[in-house]
Amino acid sequence: MTPLRLIVGLGNPGNDYSHTRHNAGERWLRELAGRFAIPLNLDNTFAGFIGRGSILGRDLRLLVPTTYMNRSGDCVGRYARYFRIEPIETLIAYDEVAFPVGISKIKVGGGANGHNGVTSVIQGFGGDREFPRLRIGVGHPGNPDRMLSYLTGHDMPKEDLELSQASSDMSDELLEHTLNGDWQKAMTLQNTQPPEPQDDE
Repeated sequence: MTPLRLIVGLGNPGNDYSHTRHNAGERWLRELAGRFAIPLNLDNTFAGFIGRGSILGRDLRLLVPTTYMNRSGDCVGRYARYFRIEPIETLIAYDEVAFPVGISKIKVGGGANGHNGVTSVIQGFGGDREFPRLRIGVGHPGNPDRMLSYLTGHDMPKEDLELSQASSDMSDELLEHTLNGDWQKAMTLQNTQPPEPQDDE
């Protein structure tokens, strides 16, 4: 097992995008930072908001790139190289159109599945794909021609935002497996969690 040293949340910069589907990874990372009282401060050297602090007794670095999504790897690669952090030591959180809202899953390695941010991160890691990911379901518009507008053109409905957050929240047990790099236990726990109950309204 290889413990994590860096957690990254992908998204587009600026308030116009902060509540869109494409920024699910950034929102998750900021929630995690708030949960453990880790400040995120803008660092223009690395083109990102960075933080460092203790999560369940472990020293972790947090990063939100301020580049646009398709240039995320510029920031992530530069930061990881500077601190000598390997891809397998880096968790990347991002939006996943292959899953409906309310489903989030962990995986290690694989391709980008058409996600421009993940493609850029792979490039930033010199082609290394073997990094762990938290894939936060945001649903699919049905028509691929509507994808850009669907992901970035408007805010997610409030109920979808809440369901997305609930599906990606990590219990202390799940977070501990994740931080330890015990991916089999983390994937089993995260990927088999029951969906949140819905009101009959």
